[in-house]
Amino acid sequence: MLTRAETARLWDIKGMRSIRFFAAVLGLALALPAAAGAASWGGIEPGESTLEQVRERYGPPSTETKQKVETYDTTTWIYEADKTPAGINRMVVDFGILKPDGFKPNLVRVFVIEPKPSIFAVQTIVDGWGVPSAAGDSGGSPTMVYEAGLVVVFDKQSLWAESMTFTIPQPLPRSPAAGAPAPAPAAAAPSAPAAPRPPNQPAGPRP
Repeated sequence: MLTRAETARLWDIKGMRSIRFFAAVLGLALALPAAAGAASWGGIEPGESTLEQVRERYGPPSTETKQKVETYDTTTWIYEADKTPAGINRMVVDFGILKPDGFKPNLVRVFVIEPKPSIFAVQTIVDGWGVPSAAGDSGGSPTMVYEAGLVVVFDKQSLWAESMTFTIPQPLPRSPAAGAPAPAPAAAAPSAPAAPRPPNQPAGPRP
């Protein structure tokens, strides 16, 4: 179990740049999947699970919308009220992802769950998905980011998870390690040797 000090370190404000970068990546409509497996929940894994598999597990959605994203036809399913999974207020699933072998309209690109209060505490998240790759205050709310493709936003008062966004893996940018030695300066190019003077030639300027 995390100690209070360990939990406090998760909210390191130094992770803010990484969190903002990840949020920008989430805004991309279509992305090439990474080789590693994505974070998953409830039998849904971005880049792998299909529309048919989601329907088989959770039934038809409350609403379905279709839209064009960067010239591709995508689909969004929203589960609300009695159609949501147990312990979840709302679930949104986006289908349509660009893979190396082409666009896959029936594959899950990203999905978001909004848990009910007291379902996902900080410790529950760490037990399920491990220690986050970055954590900090993003938009006024404590946030955990996982490179496997998970962003968890917590209520700032209770620290219960308010939303959990699952995507394909999204590596964070690497910053230089603190205290790392600076690279050695490049060696100066050797200067050309001076041209020899004729014998008995004085060193001063020639007339």
